[in-house]
Amino acid sequence: MSAPKRVERPLSPFMIGPYYRPQITSISSIMVRITGIALIGSIALITAWIFAAAVSEDLFACVNWLVTSWLGTLIFVLSAWAAWYHLLGGLRHFLFDAGKGMEIGTAEKLGLLMFAGATVLTVLTVIVAIF
Repeated sequence: MSAPKRVERPLSPFMIGPYYRPQITSISSIMVRITGIALIGSIALITAWIFAAAVSEDLFACVNWLVTSWLGTLIFVLSAWAAWYHLLGGLRHFLFDAGKGMEIGTAEKLGLLMFAGATVLTVLTVIVAIF
């Protein structure tokens, strides 16, 4: 008796390329997880800033240089975007938990709205922070 013929197929849907086409729904879901993890970095920077202020003037000067530099500003602007995106992702999941917005077209629009909404809210946050 001969061995059955093995069917060649991808082992994982995450094999981007010829086997899997990324969709806005999967990308927006993955981005919620990425932004949640990235926010830990900004929280660590804020914690280091407060800790340095409590420990010594030299340490505070070093951390304060980073926080008040262009790199620190960039980190905080990106963190604002990540926080807004993560919040909007949570609201989207509340809708999903309620059984709303589960149609493919609606879910795709919600994914795009998360990107656009986070961007608009970040611009508003920067404007409010400047003035």
